[in-house]
Amino acid sequence: MTHLAATATTHHATTTATLPDTLPAMPVILAWLILAALVWALGYAAACAAAPFARRRRCDGHGKTIKPNGRVRRWCGHCDATGLRLRWGRRLFNYLRRLYRDTAR
Repeated sequence: MTHLAATATTHHATTTATLPDTLPAMPVILAWLILAALVWALGYAAACAAAPFARRRRCDGHGKTIKPNGRVRRWCGHCDATGLRLRWGRRLFNYLRRLYRDTAR
């Protein structure tokens, strides 16, 4: 008869820890992250094509900064008092289009 020292089983314990089989593999997680990034990029590209300008945050889209009493402190010089800014995605698109146009000549 074998002596069972500190265990109640007759087989040897393993020393290496294994991950549970319920966790998805790393390539599956990476594929989902790439798919999510691609969907986000396509959505942002569509937003840049549909509305290339966005409200400027610094002047709240008003084109001016306002004093607490409601009077105009100064007109916004960055957006020329329009309250709009060009989205960075549209700026990148314009740059790439210009680059392609210059290299095609």
